[in-house]
Order: sequence, then structure tokens, then C-alpha cells
Amino acid sequence: MSTTPDWRGAAVSTDETPTQEAASLKRLLLLKAQSRELMGELLRPHRRLMGWIALVVLLENAARLSVPYLVKEGIDRGIPPIVDGQGSRTLLTIVGVLLMAVLVQAVTRQVFLSLSGKIGQQMLLTLRRRVFSHFHRLSPAFHEEYTSGRVISRQTSDMEAIDELLEGGFDGLVTAALTLVGTSILLLVLDFKLGLVALCCAPALWLLTRWFRVESAKAYRRTRETVAVVIVHFVETINGMRAVQAFRREGRNQAIFDAVNDDYRQANVRAFWLVGTFMPGIKLIGNVTMAVVLIYGAKLAFDGEVTVGVLAAFLLYLRQFFEPMQEISQF
Repeated sequence: MSTTPDWRGAAVSTDETPTQEAASLKRLLLLKAQSRELMGELLRPHRRLMGWIALVVLLENAARLSVPYLVKEGIDRGIPPIVDGQGSRTLLTIVGVLLMAVLVQAVTRQVFLSLSGKIGQQMLLTLRRRVFSHFHRLSPAFHEEYTSGRVISRQTSDMEAIDELLEGGFDGLVTAALTLVGTSILLLVLDFKLGLVALCCAPALWLLTRWFRVESAKAYRRTRETVAVVIVHFVETINGMRAVQAFRREGRNQAIFDAVNDDYRQANVRAFWLVGTFMPGIKLIGNVTMAVVLIYGAKLAFDGEVTVGVLAAFLLYLRQFFEPMQEISQF
């Protein structure tokens, strides 16, 4: 019995033997290496601008991380002189520095978005040109097997995914990494014992993030595969509408579309479920950690080992610490 190519024009997931799984893993690693090489080629013309962006990101994160520390200084050094009747000069000075830090953060953020957007759109322009030119160089035999729907999927859905990565992915990763490292160091510098208590959440945080990173990667690939199949079937049906109507395949094509559309829905439901599990889990760990730090910090403050300003800075830094976990988990 002869076999015919699948109507979807895409690879169909089937049960794989161990040999096939090894081959798939090898191919996946090769694709990752090629993707990194391609990304390097696209970024190479913008190396100087990337250096400026790195400097801007460092300034932005330094300004953002300074805010809780300045709050601590305002509480510990700005308020006591007012209570003692010595005036508010110290507090006003700290508030002025705080406003400068916020202004630097806003300006550097605007500069970063402008420069990164310029680089990202230039990379997408180059990539679209390369894909379009590459399709022209392929043989007619390739185009007979590689349907037009898949071509459109490459130029629309996949390009949109890359655009989302360039728009916010790298920014989120760099900011998250700097925030986690910087916050951890500052917590230990402010008070070593309280810092260790705050960082006790790291094992649970690592396990949850690792689980989400693995599962979300599978879910993301599944959503990309299913949306590509939807686009392929829709485009092929529209392009072949004359034949569809001539052979009375409207009902069959509708049934096929309903099936692939439902696959796409299920893939998205799975992705949303993962996010709906991961984010509350992060918030739960964060809130429990903050509660423990608040209780232990209040005891230390009562015993005179830490100041109220240090405790306030700890709570603010912990809030910053847990915010970027979703960005980190994507990479």
C-alpha cells in the first residue's frame, strides 16, 4: 500500500523509536547552533551600537537598584534630624538624589527602546530579504513539495515570533539577570544574616523555574507547529478553491480545518495553564519569603541589630528580585 504526503505540508508528529529520538535531538542541537550563528551574523554589523546599548542597560539598572537603598538612607538618615529639630536638609538632599536616579532610569529606558528597536527592525529587514532571496534560489522540485502555505507561515508567523523576541526578549533577559545578581549582592551587603534568610527561597525558586522553562519550551514549539498547520491549510484551501468546489471537498476541508484549529486551541490552553501555574507559584514563594523576612527583620530591628530603613530596603529589593523570574525562565 503506497503512502502519500500528508495534506498539511508539514512534519507530522508520530511515535518515534529510540534511534529516531536520538536523530531528532541531534537535529535540534544542530538547529540551535545554526540559529546562534545566524543571530551572530545579523548582530555583527551593529557591534558598536550594541556596546552603547550595553552601557545604557547598565546605567538603567544601576539607577533602578539605587532606589531602595536611597529609601533606606532617607528613613535612617533623613528622618532623625527632623525629629531632633535639625531641619530637613538631609532628607531633601536624599529626595533630590532619588529624583535624579528616577530621571536617569527614565531617560536611559527611552534611549534603550529607541536603539534596540532600530537594531531589531534592521535585523528583521535583513532576515526577510535573505529568506525571500533564498526561496528564489531553490529548485522547482523543492517548491512542488514545500507548499505556499508553509512559505507564508515562515514569512508571517515565524517572523512575528522573532520580532517579539527582539522587541522584549533580550531586554527582559539582560534586565532580569542584572536585577537578580545586583539584588542578591545588595541584600547580603545590607545585612548578611537577613540576606541569607531572604535567599533561602532560591532552591524552591530554581526548581519551579527549571520546570517551567522545560515545559514552556515544549508548549511554545507546539503552538508554533499548530499555528503553522492552520495557516498552511487555510492558504492551500484558498489557493485551491476552484478545485475544492469542483470536487465538492468543502465539507472535508472544513472538518480538517476544525481539527487543526482545535489542535491550535489545545496548544494555547496548555501554554496558558503553564503560565497560570508558574506565576502564582512565583508570587507564593515571593510572598512567603517577604513574610519571613518581615518577621525576622522585625525581631532584628527590635533588638537593634538592623534599622527600620534596612528592613524597608529589604522588602523593596525582594519585590524587585521576584519580578523578572518569568523572563529568566524563557531562556
